[in-house]
Amino acid sequence: MPEVVDYLIIGAGPAGLQLGYFLHRAGRDYVILEAGETPGTFYREFPRHRQMISINKPHTGWDDPERNLRMDWNSMLSDDPELLFTRYTERYFPQADDYVRYLGDFASRLELNVRTSTRAAQVARDGGVFVVTDDGGNLHRGRRLIVATGFGAQYLPPVPGIELAEPYTEVSVDPEDFTDQRVLIIGKGNSAFETADNLTERAAVIHLVGPSALRFAWRTHFIGHLRAVNNNFLDTYQLKTQNMVLDGTIQRIERRGDEFVMTLGYARRDKVVRLSYDRVIACTGFKLDSSIFTDGCRPKLAINDRFPALTSEWESVNVPDLYFAGTLTQVRDFKKYTSAFVHGFRYGVRALWHMFERKYEGVEWPRRELSAPKPDELADVLADAVLARINRTSALWQQYGFLCDLITVGSDGTALYHEEMPFDYVRDSDFGQADRYFTVSLEYGRGHASIDPFDVEAGRAWEADPSLDDRYLHPVIRHHHRGQVLAELRLKEDICNDWSGEEDYRVPLRDFLAPKPVEV
Repeated sequence: MPEVVDYLIIGAGPAGLQLGYFLHRAGRDYVILEAGETPGTFYREFPRHRQMISINKPHTGWDDPERNLRMDWNSMLSDDPELLFTRYTERYFPQADDYVRYLGDFASRLELNVRTSTRAAQVARDGGVFVVTDDGGNLHRGRRLIVATGFGAQYLPPVPGIELAEPYTEVSVDPEDFTDQRVLIIGKGNSAFETADNLTERAAVIHLVGPSALRFAWRTHFIGHLRAVNNNFLDTYQLKTQNMVLDGTIQRIERRGDEFVMTLGYARRDKVVRLSYDRVIACTGFKLDSSIFTDGCRPKLAINDRFPALTSEWESVNVPDLYFAGTLTQVRDFKKYTSAFVHGFRYGVRALWHMFERKYEGVEWPRRELSAPKPDELADVLADAVLARINRTSALWQQYGFLCDLITVGSDGTALYHEEMPFDYVRDSDFGQADRYFTVSLEYGRGHASIDPFDVEAGRAWEADPSLDDRYLHPVIRHHHRGQVLAELRLKEDICNDWSGEEDYRVPLRDFLAPKPVEV
């Protein structure tokens, strides 16, 4: 019978390796199972056209490693300054092959316990122990199981005839294979536009179709929406070069001889149209492959059965001690923040490790004590601590609106400063039952996506309305009592993201943090 480890991780991509790093550093008993011959198997195949859209910016003009991570969307968190992805390439949008090399170096240099060529074929539970059977028939046992596999299958919407489409995961990436063909691409996300852009020079006609309006990342600030690097295709549509973006719902896809016929409920004209194509490609997203879980430990799913349903600790809502890490945790902030991406979930994984330490190892969340010579001077100390954090932190910057710093204030005139907790975790845990505490976060203004950020007149009108938040990223401090928000301070945005000014920032913050009677 194989030994039972405390933490069994499936997947040696960025999330699995990141968690392995923290467990390894803490001296915990863990193992990472990886399907491929090296870490980062996903990036050997995806993105299909090899250019990543995660920002890589080696030259920031700063010497502060923490601030540099604000502009570095690919590096993992570690104490080794050599293990920064910015040292691997200077390309702003890097190549996926470079990332495969980086992940391999991360695992080997830090001596992480990774078992490669070990694909998880089945997950079962025997009493209080998870049993993972790999494709070679070997058993791996763990008291806690953390799934960090990323997506294991393509999501296909329930459209009659969708099985006739070539999936994004398998379709040819050679443009010459589409010369003079009429191509339908189902989907209006980044993978659809990436595919369309690749075919523009060779295909005769390209149509993208989907039921929802396009949403642009530069407007919503959710980077899973259409990125500018992928929207060249829109020029070919609006400048009349035989390409189109169709808004509507596909009613069915049929094969008629050598052609595919799409029946579309066309949203713009409230009518049904039929269009013919030589090829149909499905770029409709991905989902968790839940087929490996047996009935005794199959996680409940959410959002069209694409994601595991999770608690605020990223634990399955129905299978105790089954956790998820990485892009699969985005169900908690779906299409809002950055948990779907490396520059977001690297901090989520660190928070998950702190949760493990607190829940299973009896180690409190890291904190530092703040005090002042006189009780009425504590607000000055807290204000200085908050401003120092928001002017450096990469975690609150990257995980805006999702992570917060927590300050609990005791009756003895001291305070404890905890960094980088998910808001939902604070609310659901005993931290949220404190008599007096503050949360510190960086957030975009409420309603920021409702106007075009490049519309000068609309922007001026917004800024002139005192009832509206600043639209851009700015600090938000909230005063809580046992889970209830008593007051909120939204400091002004700054054009250089420098929140150190006395009158604009320190004075109002100090006044907000000063003791006040609690009214509930």
